[in-house]
Amino acid sequence: MSKNISTTPPVSCTLCPRRCGADRAAGQTGFCGAGGTLKAARAALHFWEEPCISGTRGSGTVFFSGCTLKCCFCQNYPISAEGLGKEITIEHLAEIFLDLQKQGAHNINLVTPGQWRPWIIAALDIARAEGLRLPIVCNTGGYETVESVDAWRGYIDIWLADLKYVSSSLSAELSSAPDYFAQARPAIEAMMAQAGHPVFDSEGILQKGVILRHLALPGHIDDSFAVLDRMAAWNEADPGCFIPSVMSQYTPFYKAAEHGIGRRITTYEYRRVVNYAMDLGLTAGYMQQKSSAREEYTPSFDLTGI
Repeated sequence: MSKNISTTPPVSCTLCPRRCGADRAAGQTGFCGAGGTLKAARAALHFWEEPCISGTRGSGTVFFSGCTLKCCFCQNYPISAEGLGKEITIEHLAEIFLDLQKQGAHNINLVTPGQWRPWIIAALDIARAEGLRLPIVCNTGGYETVESVDAWRGYIDIWLADLKYVSSSLSAELSSAPDYFAQARPAIEAMMAQAGHPVFDSEGILQKGVILRHLALPGHIDDSFAVLDRMAAWNEADPGCFIPSVMSQYTPFYKAAEHGIGRRITTYEYRRVVNYAMDLGLTAGYMQQKSSAREEYTPSFDLTGI
């Protein structure tokens, strides 16, 4: 599928829910930190996603610079908040996709791609014309508009999306996004409607569908319960419409301590979250081991593969 999409930088950017209106064509950067030239920080096989994404050969993961959220605990903060990355052309991005396919990747995994959507779609068109055939994963913090989800139609096969918060005060404090849940809820519903129920290949690798992640945060398990209530309501209305993934890997990176979450989650806290999820019937998915909170799972942003 090819869309006639301009890759001229927006003169009044509305690519994310903030609709900050930055004139990226004139060199202004948006709230996300993205300007007028595509920028990425790493492209490599990645083995630490959910098993149905990483498989045995790895997920062909491209980390894009900038982010529409400002999470104080972001493990990728050098690229999301500090501007690390390398400017590349659309043609080079297409080459990166094809090279990851040659390396044996199960899929192409786009990490925080929303602020670069028109550029990435153009690169996917080029790569597909030259033989790219892998499923495309959109790895997103969940802070999207319904219009953005629709704009990815025909390009994204798998949505790997966070549902971080329900509380607007918590999302304002930790991610500078008081409207996080108000935006994420309809966007995630649009993702599920677009992708349909999960489909796997003969190796158990996801080909289409939605994985909904929730990262349990220390001291805030009541909001985790609210998130899981929402996830359970979706699952009750349409059983199996997504794969739940409850995560324990929170590590107090970046400015976390300044916002009262400068410690890892306790085993007791995480067990309460997991038990709550299981009581709600969210069992057909993933629950991380407590040992997953390890810094080595965070990649080094050394511009590998870019």
